Amino acid sequence: QSGARINISEGNCPERIVTITGPTDAIFKAFAMIAYKFEEDITNSMSNSTATSKPPVTLRLVVPASQCGSLIGKGGSKIKEIRESTGAQVQVAGDMLPNSTERAVTISGTPDAIIQCVKQICVVMLESPPKGATIPYRPKPASTPVIFAGGQAYTIQGQYAIPHPDQLTKLHQLAMQQTPFTPLGQTTPAFPGTYPHALSRSPSLLTCRLIGCIIGRQGTKINEIRQMSGAQIKIANATEGSSERQITITGTPANISLAQYLINAR
Repeated sequence: QSGARINISEGNCPERIVTITGPTDAIFKAFAMIAYKFEEDITNSMSNSTATSKPPVTLRLVVPASQCGSLIGKGGSKIKEIRESTGAQVQVAGDMLPNSTERAVTISGTPDAIIQCVKQICVVMLESPPKGATIPYRPKPASTPVIFAGGQAYTIQGQYAIPHPDQLTKLHQLAMQQTPFTPLGQTTPAFPGTYPHALSRSPSLLTCRLIGCIIGRQGTKINEIRQMSGAQIKIANATEGSSERQITITGTPANISLAQYLINAR
């Protein structure tokens, strides 16, 4: 009905990308139909809900990072103008999407506000084409979490841990042998003989560049690793003139082993 070419990415991912191609008029028609469809879904879901206020329609656009500067404008002037003239909320993500040179632009509001907002974004994108090569964002397929305990791999299904096929267990054992952390297994008991499972400490060195990916945004990844492994993980500040930072992992040998594996996997 819109005359636009519409492609939807593979369906085995938590996220899917809808790509709309064509003349600007066709794109606006397609966006309008999508926005009204989303509003219809919100209305339908509210019929069984006790909520009184209707949530806005929200779309997340994937935009080449090289075009985001033009979209934001000098001192945020362009994005402010778009917000004020359309009534839509517009947020440009600070970080690029994983393994890509694209950023997410989130738009929310009424369908009419969203359509007007998309029109203005398209105008900016036409006026300021992307610079250099764009590495497109590709959503990752949904994966079942895997936990390693006692040298055996388990997948989580509902509330149960199901033993995983031998290949993953062997892969885990191999990873434990090949991990670059030093010293591996040469742990110094902090309280020897005091507890049935004496706490051990394993110091390791990592470059500052790698530390960032292990910590994650606002510490999300390192907290996740702490929670999954049950180990205490401390990251020392970088010393002047050094490109390395020390990570100290404290816990039972099993805790340390799992923490090292998860850090290595990151």
